[in-house]
Amino acid sequence: MDEAILTAKRESKHLDFKRSFDSASAADWCEVLKDIAAFANSGGGNVLVGVNNDGSPSGDASVGRVLALDPATVTDKVASYTGTQFDGVAIVEATKGGVAVAVLSVNAAQSPLVFTRPGTYALPDGKQKTAFSQGTLYVRHGAKSEPANSDDVCKIIERRLQEARKEWMAGVRKVVAAPSGSMVTVIPSGVRQSNSPDATPIRITRNAAAPEYRLVDPDVTHPWRGKELIAEINKKLPDGKKVNQHHIRALRALYDIDSNPEFFHKSKFASPQYSAALYGWLLDQYTRDGQFFVKTADEFRRRTTAG
Repeated sequence: MDEAILTAKRESKHLDFKRSFDSASAADWCEVLKDIAAFANSGGGNVLVGVNNDGSPSGDASVGRVLALDPATVTDKVASYTGTQFDGVAIVEATKGGVAVAVLSVNAAQSPLVFTRPGTYALPDGKQKTAFSQGTLYVRHGAKSEPANSDDVCKIIERRLQEARKEWMAGVRKVVAAPSGSMVTVIPSGVRQSNSPDATPIRITRNAAAPEYRLVDPDVTHPWRGKELIAEINKKLPDGKKVNQHHIRALRALYDIDSNPEFFHKSKFASPQYSAALYGWLLDQYTRDGQFFVKTADEFRRRTTAG
């Protein structure tokens, strides 16, 4: 983390202060979501909770509750107002003036976050206030989160083009640095036998100087059957959170696991095999949401019953 944000005495384009934050308050959520979207659309930034407007620490008790928030809760809140599963917000503990503060560190969004429903909440006097309107794109103008104008939209497009240019130039440099006589071929990351007319053709040769394409051994890339995958996952889960075959069936159905060769492999006369990539993805989902497996099983049961 840049230490400059912890010594700053005023808000800026990439920094906002919140004296407190109540996760049970619709007003607080709407206001912080406006700032998160503005930072994400402006290249990133930080919201410091537990800091007064003059940059001094407030020492508010809500800091501890913010630090206890599951980042998946923030992702869900953003999605509920934008329709985008933006997971670019990290919650970090830091100290400012020797007092604990919570930092909501916001990454730049790959695609602009636009509010798909209004952020309206009730004031103490019963009147309604709208933090943001439906269809609005927010950015940072100095220390404020405000609706974007034409120039802002151009800057967002230009920033994304700059990122794309860096990716292109990285590829160009690899081509330029290739030995004389090299041939550039675009191929998928893994080569597997396929009957698809869209598959990249390769030719087997005994020429030792020819480019080498190794055969993929599914026993290496997908080492676990169902029971073994369950056992590996359960090693990482606390008591009372264990998964079983029903969870695996639900995951395969809801997330179309069988159609993803990175996760799933099945020979004609063998049991399904699962990869370390799937194992890692499942644990990542559980880390984001401790109820992931329970919710998946419940949703599968609901769809099966409804059907």
